[in-house]
Amino acid sequence: MTSIPPKPPLEGLRRQMRKAASGVKPNISDGYIRETFSLPRSIARVKAREWFETYPKAAYWTEIESWYVRPNDVIEFTIRRLPSSD
Repeated sequence: MTSIPPKPPLEGLRRQMRKAASGVKPNISDGYIRETFSLPRSIARVKAREWFETYPKAAYWTEIESWYVRPNDVIEFTIRRLPSSD
């Protein structure tokens, strides 16, 4: 007869949940510069175009990392780019 394996420890999950609930943003050190905006849809489009014109994708690897539609047609998005085009 086989025995039932023990339940996994949940302390790591508890730590992650406390950290997320505290509102502390993770320290991402991958070399990208990130900025998050919450803007009405039309202004969000203008802001994204502005970033892509100022920091072209080919040189800075600029991209919209994530985006969400919030209530009242507000778009929240995070855009990232490299610090320089070197």
